[in-house]
Formats: sequence, C-alpha cells, structure tokens
Amino acid sequence: MTLIIRSSQIHAAGCYTTEPIRKRSRIVEYTGPHISKEAADEKYRDSPTTYLFGLGNGSKVIDGHGIAMFINHSCDPNCETGEVRGKVWVKALRDIAAGEELTYDYNLYDGDDDEALCNCGAENCRKSMYSSEELKRRARAAKRASAKKALNRKAAGKKRART
Repeated sequence: MTLIIRSSQIHAAGCYTTEPIRKRSRIVEYTGPHISKEAADEKYRDSPTTYLFGLGNGSKVIDGHGIAMFINHSCDPNCETGEVRGKVWVKALRDIAAGEELTYDYNLYDGDDDEALCNCGAENCRKSMYSSEELKRRARAAKRASAKKALNRKAAGKKRART
C-alpha cells in the first residue's frame, strides 16, 4: 500500500493512503529508536513537538522516525495502534478509502501540556488528545488542589483575624 505525507486540516502534515485499505489490515509500523522515558524527557525538555510513542508500562518509548509519525490524532479515528512483541503497528479500524487521511486516537496519558488541544473536528471531539481517563484524573487533581488552596486561604484568614 502506498502512503503519502501532505498538508492536513487536522494539524500541519498528515499521512494519507493512495489506495483503499481493508478493515483490520496492518498499515504501517511506528518506527524509531527505543529509549527510556527519562532519556526522552531530557532530550525533548525544551521542545514543543515530539513523536514519542509509549511502550508497555510506559518506561520505554519509541522516538518516532518514519511515515507513521505523521499520522494525526482524531477523537473519531479510522485506525488504532497495537503493540506486538515490542513493535507498534497502525491497523485499520474500518475500510479506508483512497485519499483519506489516516488517524488514530493518541489517548495521551503523560505530559506537561495542560490541554494538548485537539483539532480533529469530529462530532464527538473531547477537545483534547488526552485520554478520557487522563482528563478525569486531571480534573480530580485540579479539584483537590483548588479545595486545598481554599482551605489554606481560610486558615490564613483565621490566623490574621486572631492577630
């Protein structure tokens, strides 16, 4: 199958197929050096753009190189990823027509970006590339932090009132 990179309405450049792809077909491997998460954090500390793909428990990542790194995120994707013996494959979730942009749900679970804004435009867009679970976790953490801050303000106010 032939894949090409060209401008995308989702984000910068995207990966497109030039011929139909059948549902459940392996399309492309996500390739690049396998490095530790710590090495990746250090390497990309000041970089707003990375092509990292978490492996297994997340302690190792693929530092993306190759055509698969241009596959954009969508909340309503036509592909999914799967790890097979340390390799990550992009597979078709449905039949994909020639000329379609390939997408998968990034389901981000780690990162410093508070929002990781999504530009997919899908009807079911969650407005973030973070997974639903990660968005819930972050909302709970923000709520706890806000409650703690309010308690600290209240305690500080009582302290001032006594002096």
